[in-house]
Amino acid sequence: MRHFLVALLAALTLALSGCGYNTFQSTDEQIKASWSEVLNQYQRRADLIPNVVATVKGEANFEQETLTKVVEARAKATSIQATPELVNNPEAFNKFQAAQGELSSALSRLLAVSENYPSLKANQGFQDLRVQLEGTENRIAVARGRYVKAVQDYNVAVRTFPSNLTAMVFGYGVKANFSVADEAALTVPPKVDLGGIGASGAKK
Repeated sequence: MRHFLVALLAALTLALSGCGYNTFQSTDEQIKASWSEVLNQYQRRADLIPNVVATVKGEANFEQETLTKVVEARAKATSIQATPELVNNPEAFNKFQAAQGELSSALSRLLAVSENYPSLKANQGFQDLRVQLEGTENRIAVARGRYVKAVQDYNVAVRTFPSNLTAMVFGYGVKANFSVADEAALTVPPKVDLGGIGASGAKK
C-alpha cells in the first residue's frame, strides 16, 4: 500500500507539472513580485512630489494651472487602493493605469515649464529633485516592463492547451496588463515644445 501511495503521489506530481499547474504557481508569484515593484516605484514618485511642489511654490509668477494639475493628479493617483486583487479586475486596473498616466503627464508639463525660470534652474535643491524624479520614471518603466512580461507568460499559459484545462479547473483567469502602446511610450523620452510658452510661464 505504501509503494502504491508513493507511486500515486509521483504520478499526480507529474500530471500537475505536465498540465501547467506549476507554471501557474511560479508565474503568479512573479506577477506579485513585479507588481509590488511597480507600486514601490509609483510610491517613490508620489513621495517626491510634495517637495517638488513646495519648491516650485516659492517661485514668483509660476504657472499655477500647471502646479494645480500636478497636485490634483497626485491626489487622484494615490486615492486608488492598489490591492493585489486590482490585477484581476481589468476595469479597476485601467482606472489605476489612467490615473498614473495623468500624473506622469502633469509632471512632464511642470518640468518643461520650469525651464523658463532661471532661478529654478539655478536652484540645486530643485535640480536634485528633478534628477530623482527622472530616475524614478526610468525605474517605473523598467518595473512595468517586468510586470508586462510576467503577466504575458501567465496569460499564455491560461490560453494555451493543455494548461488552459488546468486554468479552467482551478479558476485561473487572464490578468490585466499595461497596454503595449502605453508601455512603448514610456521608453521614449518626452518631446517638449516650449515655443508656445513665454518667459513668465504663460502661453503666448
